[in-house]
Amino acid sequence: MPSNVHLPLILCSLVFLNLQTSLSTDTLTPHQSFVVGFTLISTNQRFELGFFSPGNGSTRDLYLGIWYHNLPLTVVWVANRNNPIRDSFGQLSLQETGNLILYNRSMGIVWSTGDQTVTSNFTPVVQLLNSGNLVIRDQDERNKAILWESFDFPTDTLLPDLKLGWKLDVGLHSFISSWKTSADPSEGEYLFSLEPPEAPQLVLRSGSRKLFRWGPFDGTSFSGGTSLTSSPLFQTLFVYNSVELYFKYELLDESILSRFVISPTGLIQYFTWKVNISEEWNLLVTFNSDPCDNYGKCGHYGSCYSLSSCKCLSGFVPNSPHDWGLVSYSGGCKRRHELNCGHGDGFVKYSGLKFADNPVVWGNYTNHECEAVCLNNCSCMAYAKVDVYGNGSRCVSWVGDLVDLKNFPNGEDQIYIRMAHSELKAIADAKRKHLTVKIVTAVTVVIVLLISGGAIWYLSWIIRHRRNDQIGRSFKAHQSASFQYVEDNQDSGFQLPLYDLETILLACDNFSERNKIGQGGFGSVYKGELPNGQEIAVKRLVEKSMQGVEELKNEIILIAKLQHRNLVKILGCCVEGEETMLVYEYLPNKSLNNFIYDKPTRKQLTWRMRYHIIKGIARGLLYLHQDSRLRIIHRDLKTSNILLDGDLNPKISDFGIARIFGTDQIQEMTKRIIGTYGYMSPEYAMNGHYSVKSDVYSFGVIVLEIISGQKNWAFHHPDHDLNLLGHAWMLWNRRLPLEILDPTVSELSYGNQVIRCIHVALLCVQQYPEDRPKMSTIYDMLSYENMELTEPKQPGFCKESYTKKFDTSASDHSSTVNEVTITTLGGR
Repeated sequence: MPSNVHLPLILCSLVFLNLQTSLSTDTLTPHQSFVVGFTLISTNQRFELGFFSPGNGSTRDLYLGIWYHNLPLTVVWVANRNNPIRDSFGQLSLQETGNLILYNRSMGIVWSTGDQTVTSNFTPVVQLLNSGNLVIRDQDERNKAILWESFDFPTDTLLPDLKLGWKLDVGLHSFISSWKTSADPSEGEYLFSLEPPEAPQLVLRSGSRKLFRWGPFDGTSFSGGTSLTSSPLFQTLFVYNSVELYFKYELLDESILSRFVISPTGLIQYFTWKVNISEEWNLLVTFNSDPCDNYGKCGHYGSCYSLSSCKCLSGFVPNSPHDWGLVSYSGGCKRRHELNCGHGDGFVKYSGLKFADNPVVWGNYTNHECEAVCLNNCSCMAYAKVDVYGNGSRCVSWVGDLVDLKNFPNGEDQIYIRMAHSELKAIADAKRKHLTVKIVTAVTVVIVLLISGGAIWYLSWIIRHRRNDQIGRSFKAHQSASFQYVEDNQDSGFQLPLYDLETILLACDNFSERNKIGQGGFGSVYKGELPNGQEIAVKRLVEKSMQGVEELKNEIILIAKLQHRNLVKILGCCVEGEETMLVYEYLPNKSLNNFIYDKPTRKQLTWRMRYHIIKGIARGLLYLHQDSRLRIIHRDLKTSNILLDGDLNPKISDFGIARIFGTDQIQEMTKRIIGTYGYMSPEYAMNGHYSVKSDVYSFGVIVLEIISGQKNWAFHHPDHDLNLLGHAWMLWNRRLPLEILDPTVSELSYGNQVIRCIHVALLCVQQYPEDRPKMSTIYDMLSYENMELTEPKQPGFCKESYTKKFDTSASDHSSTVNEVTITTLGGR
């Protein structure tokens, strides 16, 4: 029998348990007490309202908030974000007046919604809706009126159906603002909103300073970007009427939870969670990751291009030419010819630009009327026809200089910029001159072709057959009649300049050691200089080497048919006596291998340079796999086969073991595996199966090596025996991907771009080829940072020790020369 001393405590506990049971619903009514430990749960079991302490219990501060039910604590709304309860007691009560009040222990008011206008027959209740919206409504559900809703006062999260914008009839502006820190939900530095209502665009601010800008709206998307348009996961809506103006998104897949969040560091990020499948939130997109979206990056009349370089619009010149270029610069541009209002000013049409900031919306004029109105206003610098409100195009003008422009080649928006009469005249003269040159050139070409066509054809026929005869005779000296230079239809029509041996010996100083610039699996590479001053690189086949003849023939046939800025250019060949050589353009920066593994030289590689190289390699591979006349599998893609020109443009080289695929061919198999361990895909190294996905795997390895400055197979870490791929995978799972970044890279502002490249690389090196993306998809992933990426699976060959699998046996013969490994698989 309990004592009288403990009886009140027991009674209070019973009341507490009874109340908690009665409040395990989605609704709170007047006279019900809601204290710490009680929660409301939406009927779909998605959201929960209650008291929480942020920061994993590192603080005693107490907040009333909404979070996802049955998930790790993910808060989407906070009531008293700027006024925490400083102890462990809080009480929420709903008054008969419709006022929802949060009290502290001393019954002081911490937060409230304020009294609402209610009629005598209106009984208010609080309900947590399935959308995560907390509302005060009438107990009678037939009355659809809502007195107050949390969606009108969001914190840092934009949920589906939450309207970001304006209730024009009451002057309410809804926006989201960051937490101060991950453990402090009070209002932080950053604010994301739709503004102003007269010319709506999405803006990210730090205080009063604009940081990023998406807009204005053009009827389908916000000008200058596609990241906030509809996707397979959600549909975006922009609504304007006499009562409200807002932007929101709706989910298309009910099995997915999603949220837009503004982080404490000012990132606008989109997260998803696959119900009953995901174990954590997946970050799909960071919307403000493009450096070109930094507000006003290139100043007035300057447009930002890829790699965040600035260029003046046509008709404008830099204000400070010495500071203009790839460096961060916001000095802007000025007109080449000053305006003279009322004396012949006109307009020039520009396409592929994000619309400038500070637009002014005029009436629903025709294009001609819009031009006339702007021309009559000497302060009007540009105009455009834009469907600003989504219900018909309006005349939009820009009064004052244009700022915050961005090159947007996929955009269809057109803007007309005011120009002086003298500039318009110069443009017209240039067009006439260009047209005249084209006409004269065309006529001249036709005449020359008519006169000399027959002679040129006859001469080329003779030269081609003489070359083919000479090459065929020389190759026969290597491999008798088994290596005929031109025998099938693929080789027909092949023409390549021939150099005589004396010219090559003179150019390369008799192949002296000081001219030697590289060593490959089938010979050496020498630098040379022709009599005309042209620098060349000569690949010399090892004398009497039988293993390289087929490879050299293959390289001649392939590379002569391929022309791309990211493939090395072949100039000719030399076949005399025992010598067989290929002559290439000389690239002064040699191979990527020389740059990224040597600490002093890799310090020169900024992140922008590395990103430029990664995209260039991707372009070259995309050409080989899809865009060239032939479909080529390289099979030996590695950093030493990526050459760099004077501007660090990458060029893929060494096509000795490349193979041509049919248009519909998916995979091929070989008994003779030739390649380089560390870059070979699992299916090729183990079974001899190769496809375009084998090159994709090699590309992924190269990307990780470029990012880290480490070699995959030479990578060593004191804490584990993983290679570079395994180390990158481990860091990715620990959500620490940037730890793999070469410490010599100091451009921290590109962190999101680095993470995206790591993400793409891990997708490329997945174990199974069917999981790896195609090069066309990879190039899009690298080019469009709003493109959604799937989560990568475990890479193939994560351990350093996997080479033990290739130990020779009675049925296998293996040899290695300069990283190139040739393995003949037995039993095939």
